[in-house]
Amino acid sequence: MLTANDVKKIAKDEDVRYLRMSFSDVNGAFKNIEIPITLLDDALNNKIKIDGSSIDGFLPIEHADMYLYPDPSTFVIYPWTEGVDKTAALICDVYNVDGTPYAGDPRGILKKNLAEVNKMGFDTLNIGAEPEFFLFKRDENGRPTMTVNDDAFYFDTEPKDEGEACRRDITNVLMAMGFSIEASHHEAAAGQHEIDFRFDDALHTADKIQYFKLVVREIAKKHGLAATFMPKPITGINGSGMHLNQSLFKGSTNAFDDPKGTKGLSATALHYLAGLLKHAPAFTAVANPTINSYKRLVPGYEAPTYIAWATDNRTPLVRIPAGRGKVARLELRSGDPSANPYIFIAAILAAGADGIENELVAPAPVERNIYKMNSTERDEAQITELPGSLDQAIDNLEKDDILVNALGNTFVDFFVNSKKNELLAYKTNVTNWEHNKYFNA
Repeated sequence: MLTANDVKKIAKDEDVRYLRMSFSDVNGAFKNIEIPITLLDDALNNKIKIDGSSIDGFLPIEHADMYLYPDPSTFVIYPWTEGVDKTAALICDVYNVDGTPYAGDPRGILKKNLAEVNKMGFDTLNIGAEPEFFLFKRDENGRPTMTVNDDAFYFDTEPKDEGEACRRDITNVLMAMGFSIEASHHEAAAGQHEIDFRFDDALHTADKIQYFKLVVREIAKKHGLAATFMPKPITGINGSGMHLNQSLFKGSTNAFDDPKGTKGLSATALHYLAGLLKHAPAFTAVANPTINSYKRLVPGYEAPTYIAWATDNRTPLVRIPAGRGKVARLELRSGDPSANPYIFIAAILAAGADGIENELVAPAPVERNIYKMNSTERDEAQITELPGSLDQAIDNLEKDDILVNALGNTFVDFFVNSKKNELLAYKTNVTNWEHNKYFNA
């Protein structure tokens, strides 16, 4: 882990000229204020101030001042900058002027929930994220089009995979920033890609997701392409997900592993799993936080729509991937990359913690294709459905006291109000589909 002194030394040795003090708003947008490196000492001493009234979900205009508290371990140099423009970044927590953490800061919310799990005797929540994205062509003026960059399929290579060079450059930049890359490949839909980086503790995985999205967009632009993390940008093909693999550790021991347990899982893992299933209707609101998210969560496109679990079977919400011992883990398959990673991880951690604390019991695993089961078979297997829309998921979140308490009223009140306004705007907007369907009816 880098310290403040490490940051100072690296910045001097590498002749860094600018520093971006970065943070996330309530909806997960990555924000920053850029300062000259001459103010590095001020930055590391928590003296950089922002106007919180200009940030979604932060302060009203009459109480606008907030301070950024950087985490030295998040320091990176952006490899695409050089010379007099050489720029580094630090990810920060957001604090009030009285020196207290801001209750609506997404990173702070995750840290609060991690502290609660530490009190339960667990040292680390490891998260491995698998974010997917699309690459679209730009027009002669540099504006994004709706034409994908290739018509390749899962694991295809060049020349069919015309995004391979861009994806390789993204991978190189990520590795230069300290990411440990495990795989890079074309995904199932035309123009769709995935780059997997090694798991880390929950907080730093969320940080890496934010850096990842920034790098993907930046490098795509340099290739004349536009990258999007929109869950379902194209009708009729698979959308983009962000599976989260998760495991709790006590010291160096994986608390989810038990060779004698059901499917090789410990009682702790099974209780955690039961918590995920119980709270899935509510945490879907933050795992899939856009109207567009629910156009991905439909049968037929590899995204889960049913609340169940299994091992090899990829149709349920939660899968237990191969591998036990240190790598035993639960894979939650419903989330998408539009989610605020800090809030998404905080919500599933709170759900799992509730399962452990109350020793919740999950139903039996389902190793059949759920999409081919009839309603009676699903009822007998205790399989229910995920919310089919954002408004349904929002209603579920508001009624879930465990998640509301975990995320805090400051966040939940703003998030729910923001999403209800979004839904109202969508419901009152007349679309091209409606014109095509009804204009001459």
